[in-house]
Amino acid sequence: MDDVEAMRRAVAAAWRVRTATSPNPWVGCVLVTPGGEVCTGATAPPGGPHAEVAALAAAGARSRGATVYVTLEPCSHTGRTGPCADALLAAGVARVVVGVLDPDPNVSGRGAERLRAAGIPVDVGVAAGEVTAQLAPYLKHRTTGRPWVVLKLAATLDGRTAAPDGTSRWITGPEARADAHALRAESDAIVVGAGTVRADDPSLTVRHVEGRDPLRVVLGRAPAGARVHPCVELDGDLGAVLDDLGRRGVVQAMVEGGATTAAAFHRAGLVDRYVLYLAPALMGGDGGAGLFTGAGAPTMADLWRGRVVDVRRVGNDLRVDLAPVAAEPLTITGPEAVTQGAS
Repeated sequence: MDDVEAMRRAVAAAWRVRTATSPNPWVGCVLVTPGGEVCTGATAPPGGPHAEVAALAAAGARSRGATVYVTLEPCSHTGRTGPCADALLAAGVARVVVGVLDPDPNVSGRGAERLRAAGIPVDVGVAAGEVTAQLAPYLKHRTTGRPWVVLKLAATLDGRTAAPDGTSRWITGPEARADAHALRAESDAIVVGAGTVRADDPSLTVRHVEGRDPLRVVLGRAPAGARVHPCVELDGDLGAVLDDLGRRGVVQAMVEGGATTAAAFHRAGLVDRYVLYLAPALMGGDGGAGLFTGAGAPTMADLWRGRVVDVRRVGNDLRVDLAPVAAEPLTITGPEAVTQGAS
């Protein structure tokens, strides 16, 4: 097994804990013993062992002389757990291969330096594009202090999100709705406008899939007795809202509000990933609501153009993931989802 294959196995291990570790990063680790045996670990929920420690525990005494592949640089400081770099040294591993360095100020190259200072070879950058794609929300949060913003939208093929009478349930089928709940499960917060709360009274919880409920955030004031309570109510500049959420430990925020909230985030250039569910349905006229409120591009030259990151069929619907063109190319997306509407 070469370095790239081993790192990809570590990436696969990290996907399996994607919804469980935040605000800690979802990290995978593969340990290859001198005899060629493979032991795998992944980060536990906050307070539990990190991926490296889990892999070392699986290998036991076989760790001595092993090569360790870990998607993110081993930590070198004591938090809720001890330093992973020290655990690797104590286990007597022979080599450490790292996908990407950790931009967290508590780490930021110190883990790799600690290992190298003790005579352990450390190679950085194996399958870095795939690891960066997987850890993009965490890397953004640690670099900017703001969460990774996912804007979820659902529409008919002619771009309508609600009928003229205001009804919007359901545009897509059950598989797409479950897929959107999987997005909720991997998000630390879900953001909607107060207008959506008044119109739809959504609960904004995780259903259809396993996972914890995200922090519920309302832009404006939620009516007393609304199902969204308890929630955080925020006002003002959206950049300041994201700063606030970042300080609360929100690594990924999912915007699921109506067309007004979606338009505000879109026009402010604050969306990192657009997830659009398209149903094989046509409204058949211009009376329904579009994806965004307000005036659009006045000419073709002014169109917003993104980059298609992923396209997949979900039940009878189509999921299209877009990223802003200015974003760094991401080479992979998450595992095929099994799993829409703010509800």
